[in-house]
Amino acid sequence: MQGKTVQEIRIGDTAQFSKTISESDVYSFAGVTGDMNPMHVNVEYAGDTVFGKRIAHGILATGLISNVLGTQLPGPGVLYLEQTSRFLKPVFIGDTITATVEVIEIDEAKNRVRLRTYCTNQKNEVTIDGEALMMPRKEKKKVATS
Repeated sequence: MQGKTVQEIRIGDTAQFSKTISESDVYSFAGVTGDMNPMHVNVEYAGDTVFGKRIAHGILATGLISNVLGTQLPGPGVLYLEQTSRFLKPVFIGDTITATVEVIEIDEAKNRVRLRTYCTNQKNEVTIDGEALMMPRKEKKKVATS
């Protein structure tokens, strides 16, 4: 499976991935990263916060955007160069998050693609909004055979 080259991508192209965030996802992410912030892993502590319950790590939800970029658009072979993210609403355990990417700019000469990246929850509320700069795979040069 190969991702798209810059020549195959068009402004307005989109791709999505959805996942329901589980308690296991939050604990696994905490274990891998070492981020044991009690807002994520401690029910009692989180109950006394502004959200009233545990929230998922913001970067865990942003990882769903990485999934779309690396597997769909531009897809396999892409290099991630830059990501901005604004965290607008919390993601709770049990929320179904849809990560969407949309091509907003193409620089064919530099082999770069800029995409709007955002996540929505099951209520269609935007939880994360940002942009990514990607370097799509280059077309392999064909070797002449005699």
